[in-house]
Amino acid sequence: MSMIFIEYPKCTTCIKAKKFLKENNVEFIDRHIVEENPSKEELLKWIDMSGLEAKKFFNTSGKLYKEMNLKDKVKSITKEEAAELLSTNGMLVKRPILINGDKVLVGFKEDLYREIL
Repeated sequence: MSMIFIEYPKCTTCIKAKKFLKENNVEFIDRHIVEENPSKEELLKWIDMSGLEAKKFFNTSGKLYKEMNLKDKVKSITKEEAAELLSTNGMLVKRPILINGDKVLVGFKEDLYREIL
């Protein structure tokens, strides 16, 4: 099964992560986060698989996150509410997201990428 790499092509972190995958000859399915926004169901599954809190899936440095004043809201949000909100706009979702079988990584840390390859 191929890995799924969810990215926003203009995102510098996504560019670095994609370069890393290509340099390591990793096969992956590339998915544009805005054109094909993750569904609530996908997000709930990924949150569980990642072992992270739902709030870690928010792109906290994004313009939309700031415009919507989500900083305080996400502190007390349920996993379901987070997935619902994230599924409304790909720009709210932290990226890249790498899915390999039952493992999910959010953001790009080279050592973590190496571990699941």
